[in-house]
Amino acid sequence: MELEEYKAIIEGLLFASGEEGMTIKKLSTLMEMDQSQLGSIVDEMLMDYQQKNRGITIMNAQGTLHLTTKPEHASYYKQLLDSPGSTRLSQASLETLAIIAYQQPITRIEIDDVRGVKSDYATRTLVNRGLIEEKGRKDAIGRPILYGTTKEFLTYFGLTSIDELPPLSEFIEQQDVENEADLFFEKFTEFDEE
Repeated sequence: MELEEYKAIIEGLLFASGEEGMTIKKLSTLMEMDQSQLGSIVDEMLMDYQQKNRGITIMNAQGTLHLTTKPEHASYYKQLLDSPGSTRLSQASLETLAIIAYQQPITRIEIDDVRGVKSDYATRTLVNRGLIEEKGRKDAIGRPILYGTTKEFLTYFGLTSIDELPPLSEFIEQQDVENEADLFFEKFTEFDEE
């Protein structure tokens, strides 16, 4: 395999790992190469990313590699995030929103359990967009935050109350909550596209 192909695979793996990033050890296992060889390739990638025509870089946080944007472009990313309604909600955000809408109040860990993946970013996005908010703390170890929908959520989807959500079958069991998210997604995708 050529060096450029190794770089492409590493870049893809780091992108796919998202916010969690990937340890050098895990990456070397997946790439089937020793850590020093991998380190040399990552160092070369870092040099490539130093070029002005590149918008991303690799950050090494205590042995965990993250694909991230360049700090010198931060003002542009801030403008993007601060512009209301400039971006649509992702499918992950819509799934998270559906789970919260039907199961509120609910903790982020409970959302993760339903979705089967972490929902940190989606939850943060929904809070930033004003569609969900803290509704208190759960009386459990660590006192996790409980999330629920906001008035902006109702406005965003053209509802006057949470009772106007499409009804769910009384026979749906907990493991079918993902199907609830799909129903919600289908019902309200048209509102998101407007």
